[in-house]
Formats: sequence, C-alpha cells, structure tokens
Amino acid sequence: MVAEQGGPEDQKPQSDEARSAFVPPSGVERRTAPAEDDHPTSEFAIPAGLANESTSSGTGSASGAGGGSGPGSGSDTIGSAFAPPSTYSAQHPPPAFTPAHGSPMIRLNQEAPWQDRMRTMLRMPVAERPAPEPAQKPDETGPAVPRVLDLTLRIGELLLAGGEGAEDVEAAMFAVTRSYGLDRSEPTVTFTLLTISYQPSLVDDPVTASRTVRRRGTDYTRLAAVFRLIDDITTGDVEVSLEDAYRRLAEIRRNRHPYSGWVLTLAGGGLAGAASVLVGGNAVVFLVAAVGAMLGDRLAWLCAGRGLPEFYQFVVAAMPPAAMGVALTLTHWSDVRPSAVITGGLFALLPGRALVAGVQDGLTGFYITAAARLLEVMYLFIGIVVGVLLVLYLGLQLGAQLNPEARFVPHDRPVVQILASMALCFAFAVLLQQDRSTVLAVTLNGGVAWVIYGAMARTGNISPVAATATAAGLVGLFGQLFSRYRYTSSLPFITAAIGPLLPGSATYFGLLAVAQGRVITGLASLSTAVATALAIAIGVNLGGEISRLFMRVPGAVGGANRRAAKRTRGF
Repeated sequence: MVAEQGGPEDQKPQSDEARSAFVPPSGVERRTAPAEDDHPTSEFAIPAGLANESTSSGTGSASGAGGGSGPGSGSDTIGSAFAPPSTYSAQHPPPAFTPAHGSPMIRLNQEAPWQDRMRTMLRMPVAERPAPEPAQKPDETGPAVPRVLDLTLRIGELLLAGGEGAEDVEAAMFAVTRSYGLDRSEPTVTFTLLTISYQPSLVDDPVTASRTVRRRGTDYTRLAAVFRLIDDITTGDVEVSLEDAYRRLAEIRRNRHPYSGWVLTLAGGGLAGAASVLVGGNAVVFLVAAVGAMLGDRLAWLCAGRGLPEFYQFVVAAMPPAAMGVALTLTHWSDVRPSAVITGGLFALLPGRALVAGVQDGLTGFYITAAARLLEVMYLFIGIVVGVLLVLYLGLQLGAQLNPEARFVPHDRPVVQILASMALCFAFAVLLQQDRSTVLAVTLNGGVAWVIYGAMARTGNISPVAATATAAGLVGLFGQLFSRYRYTSSLPFITAAIGPLLPGSATYFGLLAVAQGRVITGLASLSTAVATALAIAIGVNLGGEISRLFMRVPGAVGGANRRAAKRTRGF
C-alpha cells in the first residue's frame, strides 16, 4: 500500500538484478499489447481481403447440415493443414506416391523349389518380406527357439561340409527357421562358421547361436538326403515335428557311405585311366595310369589315418602317377606316352569341386567364403605341384627323356574319346559318393559337355578356354534343370560332369617346363590351366543363372524381376 501512495520506498533506484531484461529503458515509449482478437487463430488462416472458396459437398461443411456458415463451417475445414483436398474421394483414392509406383505386393509361388523361394526372400529387406506362413505348426506355447536354431545350424553344417554354396546354405537355414515360425531370423555363412540370429520383436533381445564346421567330407548321397529333409520341412503337406527332424538328421549323419573305401580306390584308378585315354593314351597307358592313381590314393588314406593335413596328402597322392610316367620313360617304351600317364593322375587330383564352389560364392557376393575356398584350392594345387615337381626333377636327374613338345593329338578318335569322357564322369560320380539314381544323368551330362568342347575347340578351331566355358555353361544349365526336376541339389549333376574339362594336360606341361628350368614357358602353361579352371567355374555358374531365367521364379505380382544377390556399385 505504501508503494501505491508513492512512499519513499518508491524513490529508491532498483539494482540491475532486480530490473527485468525485457523492461524497456527509460525514455522509450511503451506499446500496449494488441487485443487478443487481433491474433490470427491459425498460421494457415486466409489473409484479409482474400475471398474464401466454399467447400464442396461431402467435405465436412456445416452448410450441408445447418444451411449456413458459422464457426464450424467449411471455411475452417479448408483452412486446416490436415484436411484432405477438395478433389479427394475416399471411394476412388489416388495411387500411392511413395514410392513412385507404389509398394508391390510380394506373393511367393509355392510351386517353386524352396531354394528359389528362400533365396528371393533373403535378397529382400526385412520390412519387405511377405508375411510368414509356417509350414510346421508349433505347440501352443510357441516354437522352441533354441532347439529350432540348433537344428538349423546342424542342417547348415552338413550342407556346407558337403560342398554346397554359401547362398544355398543360407537359403536352407532360413527355410527351416521360417517353417517353424521364426520369421525374424538372419543366417550368416562363412567358410568355417555358421551363425544365426533370431529377434522375436523390435523390443525383445535377439537370440544368437553359432556352430563351427571342423570336418569336411564329400558324400552327395548324404547331401541329397538333407535336401529331402528340408523339402519336407518347408512343405505344408508333410508334418515334421522337431523330434522327427532331429531323428531323421541323426539317421542321415549315421548313414554309411554307399561305396566302400576300396571301391573308391578303384574308381580313382578308373578316373585316371579314362583321363589318360582321353588325352591320347592306349590300353597300356590306361592300366599304368590306373595303378599309379590307386597307389597314390592308398598312400593318401594312410597319411590321413596318421593325422597329416590334407596338403601333405595331396603331395603324397601326386607322386605315384608321376613316378609311373618317369619309370616308363626310363624303360624306353616307344608305344607308351608317359605324359598321358601323368596327366591322367593329375585329373584324379585337381580340386574342381572346391574351385567351382569358390567362384560361385564370389559371383553371388559371399566374398569371405569365396576367398577362403579359393585359398584352399591354391594350397591343394600347390601340394600337387610339389609332389609332381619332386618326381619330375628326380627323373630328370636320372636321365629320363621327358619331351614337353609331345603335345596330344587326340581328335583322330572321337568315339573313343566320348566313351572315355563318359567313363571318367562315371568314376568321378562314384568318388563323390553319389546316389545310384543320379549316376546315369551326370554321365550323360559329361558326355554332352565333351562333345560340345571337341566340336568347338578341335573341329571349329575356337579358343580352348572359350570352348571350355561354353561346355561348362551347358553343364550348369542341365544340372540346374535336373536338380529342379528332382527337387535336390545341383552339385550331383554338375561336379562329376566337369571332370573331362579339367586342365590336366596344361598343368602337367607347365610343371614339366618348370622342372626343366624353362620358368617362363611353364608359367605361361600354368596360367592357361588357371584360366581354363576359372572358365569352368564361371561357365557353370552362368549356366545355372541362365536356367533360372526360364523358370517360374517367385517375385512381385505383375512379373517383377528377381532381385540381385548384392548391390556393390552404390545404387
């Protein structure tokens, strides 16, 4: 009250702390605040003087209800930023504008093999994958996540150890988890490690499991059995519980190989003998090459039983065929070609299966696995080189007259060569432990490949590398078609069929030139062998991709194209 009467307290100057920062200084005219009615009710309000258009009927105007305008009339509606435009109709809405053509609906073709369906979904982002359709009905409490992940890893381990490509292993693992109701799963495959992660929802913690692949073995019968198990799991018509899947998987792991060790040794000898005939040998060369290959195989088995690494097994296995060829040279048999004997032994050792798998992983974007596979191929090839070079160098020191200019002239016996190529494929199929029902198909596939190669390289005088790539492309094409017809892996129909195309002769002449001190000539021949091997791998992969162009592949409605494996160019 004293301040209102102008007492002495009002005469005291206030400090800087007591004065507000927003108080205008003395001498500046104070402006009174505008009335509340002068403030616009919305920043989107129509400016003064601009005519207000009346809204069309059905847009929420009050004139349709009350016949006049008021506070709730259409002028307020059209002034709102959230009101739909006057041209909008709920019965005929405009098309989506993000993305430009709308989001395509993905409907998977259930008639396609599970490899194609799962590969299509793996190449999609998680948000674009179609709704899960569990093929196997879980219990009322939901799927047993740890057991499903463990079963998935065990199936992936068998596939990867059997030589299957990384993309197909990922597709198989994703198919198993999705069939049991775990749609938010992400498998990861490297050369020796399998990992899978499952996240129940965006707010739950993920569950991750991994498994290391320590042992590898070639058994395509077991591989086909695993494919049949996955096919039954992913098919809604067949009910496979987790217990049934574990039981069948245990039976597959315990199943004995269809061929015994001695049968495999005889098959290795037959492969080497057929390869020696393929490059110009006769019956004697066939027998000598077969004996050398069988001796090398038995020595490799002995080293494996003693725990020696695979590198030394290949060194030991490459020595007997080379020693047989050098021995024939020292005995001066004029009607026997030692080069054909050594080349036949090399055919039985070249790691064509690992090479094709490595290049395929690289072409599909699995670069870590591809690098590891190709590094394995390089070590095995170096082991073969070391074994052959040791024997050739020893033979040259003993006076063996190995003639590097004795090139093969095998085009004068086309019928014999075709039969030899088919015999080579048959023996190779036995070595790979293939099912007996697939041996005939892969034998015919290999015979057709050799006919194409011979017609192009020897009759048409086309580059051997180009002819090899073309023949390998047909092998991959027919192999994919056979596998889709049988609903199984394509490896049993491809791997043995590329046997006649392996660069055994180029490898031998390159090693011989290096042993004789002509390093440049030897490296040129070895580079030809490497180019031929890469042509085989790329041709097989390209043939498989071409076959998928003519198949009914799942995708978007309207015939959308199949997605690529990876985008590496920034778009």
